Amino acid sequence: MVAVADATKIGNSWVIVIRDPIAHENVYVKEICIESLSDYQEAFAVLKEKGFVITAVVGDGRIMIPWLFPKVKMQMCHFHQEQIVIRYLTRNPELPAGQELLALIKTLPENDEASFTDAFNHWCRVWSDFLNEKTESLLGKWFYTHRRLRSARDSIKHHLPYLFTFQHFPELNIPNTTNSLDGNFKKAKMAIGIHSGQKHQRKAKMVLSILQEKN
Repeated sequence: MVAVADATKIGNSWVIVIRDPIAHENVYVKEICIESLSDYQEAFAVLKEKGFVITAVVGDGRIMIPWLFPKVKMQMCHFHQEQIVIRYLTRNPELPAGQELLALIKTLPENDEASFTDAFNHWCRVWSDFLNEKTESLLGKWFYTHRRLRSARDSIKHHLPYLFTFQHFPELNIPNTTNSLDGNFKKAKMAIGIHSGQKHQRKAKMVLSILQEKN
């Protein structure tokens, strides 16, 4: 089974969900205190005990860690990667280097690994000196001038091995986003909004019920 995995805060609760995007079914749903790696470990251990064989995992950067899912193929969600870059650069970067990097990350959905990697490496070379510029603080300490731009670059560099897994294994039908799960989260959050006056326990029960529906 290809597993789409994510957690989100709905109302006052956090909920972790593992979804089978081909069967259109959430196979694991649990209310948690806050998203952590141990929650994902527990979820996949439970699924393994139930007989599920996970061939690939699609998720955000938090779970793109090789030791977390040994021998399982990992696909970084393209939407989450773009959002990470936007978080560092904003949607309208002022610096030309930031404008170019944002434009590049927006090509992920229609790009292939070789083309994207070449373009990213070229960007890194062109802006290498700029990224290494340092500024001296009033206390006499030096720090990188363009720290947010460096963070955006480092995020792409870290996730690059997992951005195109879906292209290497077309027979597995691995989605390149967590969109099928995001739709479920949106539906649950809308329901909470409509019933905003209810107590936490009732809201939590409603959320779990919605997320356990097959759709």
